[in-house]
Amino acid sequence: MDVFAPLQWIADRITYDLVGLSPESKAGSALDFFLYDVPKVLLLLAVVIFAVAIIRSFFPPERTRKMLSHSRLYAGNVAAALLGIVTPFCSCSAVPLFIGFVESGVPLGVTFSFLVASPMINEVAIILLFGLFGWKIAALYVVSGLFIAITSGIIIGKLGLESWVEEYVYQIRMGDAGELPEQTWPERFTYARGYVAEIVGKVWPYVVVGIGIGAVMHGYIPDDFLVQYAGPNNPFAVPIAVLIGVPLYSNAAGVIPLVSVLTEKGMAMGTVLAFMMAVVGLSLPEAIILRKVLKPKLIAVYFGINAIGIVAIGYLFNAVLH
Repeated sequence: MDVFAPLQWIADRITYDLVGLSPESKAGSALDFFLYDVPKVLLLLAVVIFAVAIIRSFFPPERTRKMLSHSRLYAGNVAAALLGIVTPFCSCSAVPLFIGFVESGVPLGVTFSFLVASPMINEVAIILLFGLFGWKIAALYVVSGLFIAITSGIIIGKLGLESWVEEYVYQIRMGDAGELPEQTWPERFTYARGYVAEIVGKVWPYVVVGIGIGAVMHGYIPDDFLVQYAGPNNPFAVPIAVLIGVPLYSNAAGVIPLVSVLTEKGMAMGTVLAFMMAVVGLSLPEAIILRKVLKPKLIAVYFGINAIGIVAIGYLFNAVLH
């Protein structure tokens, strides 16, 4: 059962009945995408932020830090990446949990392993890829996503970029370092509602703008655009597909139908998977929300490392599956 089906129904009624646009039109596709995704993402943000706040009320920051900071043989990065797989959120809704990790003092590289894995390795996408292309492609998708998440987290951790996190984050962490007194449920709910209002109140305009840009590209860039410029005969197909995918916004399940179309039109599988990973793992709304806790340099490093990893995986898949 699709819990967001009512939102899709409302978006369809407004776009096609009230406004009168055709489902086959570019404007209709863009508007319908926008009207559906804006409330969906904002609802996901609110729910995830609220849940994270409730969880944080039970686990003092020091306890959370200890759970993910034991990094013998990089176990912390592996644990965070595996945790990301079982949190079925898009890149935007995974950010609040990432913020909670940073504010709780979890090592920066470990938190990035979670942030990469959560949107990139989606269980719905695994099931759909298995049904469309078989278990080998689905397994390659999972393994490559884990590789990118763990490796990027390790690299960011080794670079020692903690100074590129906003200073107030460490002030929050220092202020919360002690054990918190036991809270009642009403107190937990009050804290969670305040946390939701604070974060959503700051980022919602930027989320709307980011999804608006993605909606325009979703509606007005034809499917054969990618095949034309990132087809199997172009040696630069993989980086082109990644560059095109980064500004787009969708979750893994939403981009799977496009993946199927591109594959049928002759695009190499590695290029298609690289495009999908770029769409779901590197998005403009995500960067805007991350700006709440990270300085632009660190956001650029995060996007750069992941883009390079995705490109490398795309070339590897094209070579293996050729």
